[in-house]
Amino acid sequence: MKIQVVNRGHQPLPAYATALSAGMDLRANISQPVVLHPMERKLIPTGLYIALPPGYEAQVRPRSGLALKKGITVLNSPGTIDADYRGEVGVLLINLSDQDFVVNDGERIAQMVIARHEQGEFVEVEALDDTERGAGGYGHTGIV
Repeated sequence: MKIQVVNRGHQPLPAYATALSAGMDLRANISQPVVLHPMERKLIPTGLYIALPPGYEAQVRPRSGLALKKGITVLNSPGTIDADYRGEVGVLLINLSDQDFVVNDGERIAQMVIARHEQGEFVEVEALDDTERGAGGYGHTGIV
């Protein structure tokens, strides 16, 4: 699938690292380093503007290495970029560690996955069909 992209930044376009990668790394496109203090969140620009085909979204997800090693994650994970959005792709990072984290220009800060989706239409009814699970929610199947 071809995705139109305008790169107003100075970083290379996102690309898959391996032949079977699901996500492409997004890089910070900043003029100076950004410090994220513990429990602080900031929107980090990428310089990228995309146009997705109808029926697709881009999901912005954390990078596992940053999450594990530094406690840095994407706050609204996964962040959704809709097919009709034409603004800059930003990454909402949060520092869940107890130490400052410095985001440098060009740093890989998140990954983007392109995914197909459907739109549903709600149909109001008086009752729902019965299932074995019923209304069982969190922890309804017992202790792990």
